[in-house]
Amino acid sequence: MTSRANPNPTPNGTANGEHRPRGPPPRPPPSSSNPHNSNHHPYYPTTSSSSSSSASFKGCCCCLFLLFSFLALLVLAVVLVIILAVKPKKPQFDLQQVGVQYMGINSPNPTPAAAATADPNQNPTSASLSLSIRMLFSAVNPNKVGIRYGESRFTVMYRGIPLGKASVPGFFQDAHTVRQVVATISVDRVNLLQADAADLIRDASLNDRVELRVLGDVGAKIRVLNFDSPGVQVSVDCAIVISPRKQSLTYKQCGFDGLSV
Repeated sequence: MTSRANPNPTPNGTANGEHRPRGPPPRPPPSSSNPHNSNHHPYYPTTSSSSSSSASFKGCCCCLFLLFSFLALLVLAVVLVIILAVKPKKPQFDLQQVGVQYMGINSPNPTPAAAATADPNQNPTSASLSLSIRMLFSAVNPNKVGIRYGESRFTVMYRGIPLGKASVPGFFQDAHTVRQVVATISVDRVNLLQADAADLIRDASLNDRVELRVLGDVGAKIRVLNFDSPGVQVSVDCAIVISPRKQSLTYKQCGFDGLSV
């Protein structure tokens, strides 16, 4: 008697009749969200994120550099256009008048003859000078815009020895105008020793001429559209000769050295 095979395989076998042991179904890989899985560590792409941040930072810096460069070039272009349109010139600062208000010389040897016959072993000849002069300056603005002057200082010297100083406060001058500036220098009994005192006595008594030198710096800035340009400095150097007998000015010669904008 022949047995027939079961055409429908059983759950424990395959179609050809082979049997496989039944076991538990395979487990899925552990999920990264399982808090109880202590052996699994999440993965963070640190290398790619840091490189992208660095690239973004470099791009931002490049954009800022281009922006500032463009603004700088724009400002420079505007300044050049204004300078070409205005054509600024250096201001003119001239010493117009010198008024001698007082000049006095005190010396133990009032005459050069007494100083020449004095014993050389004695103390050197000394003299004191008192002086008060009034200087009138003329400020000329040849520009199409105004000029702002800073505080100016002037020094009176005799043979390289400073005798006194005068200061002029700052002021603003409109375009194409002329302004008068007054400075007064007072010297109160400045002592001169040895050769300088002898020269002063000789100049005053024999020659009736005392040569002085007036030095000073005048700082100015050209003002355009409420903005001040870089400083323009004008140096004043004047030689004046005063007659002690007449108490007046007998000679004046000035030189000026200015720096253009």
